[in-house]
Amino acid sequence: MKRLVLLTIVSFLIVPLNARPARAQAQAGFDKLKTLVGEWEGQNSEGVRATATYQLVSGGTALMETSSTEGESSMVTMYTLDGERLALTHYCAANNQPRMQTSPLTDVPQTFDFRFTGGTNLENGSAPHMDGLVVAFEDADHLTQRWTWKDAGNEQISVFRFTRKR
Repeated sequence: MKRLVLLTIVSFLIVPLNARPARAQAQAGFDKLKTLVGEWEGQNSEGVRATATYQLVSGGTALMETSSTEGESSMVTMYTLDGERLALTHYCAANNQPRMQTSPLTDVPQTFDFRFTGGTNLENGSAPHMDGLVVAFEDADHLTQRWTWKDAGNEQISVFRFTRKR
């Protein structure tokens, strides 16, 4: 009986200890995203000028990206920590708000891969929307974003390369 009680106590202690590293890795990943704070300029794969500004909001619990591509409306993307994952909501000029998240983080990668999990103002999953975002840190002053637009099952990729302005 004592052995059963001891095993039960040990199992309750092990589960939270195993969960902590994953949450710590996600926090470290979010801390990496926070290094984007500032102004960035660059262009998309067609050579059109683009800008992005990152700022911490809500007591440092959210990273707000405001992005603009020349000739188009500005858009906002909010990045947050969500347990073992990073999550975002993209406030799109297409008048919808896709949500995306990473897989649980097991380390602090140089590339964050966000995948569609749902959204608001979307009739269904096949309605046109941003379906994915890959954020790649080349170094402290260079960033690449690879956005995936999905429309009725067809995907279109847009790549943006940014350099830190300040």
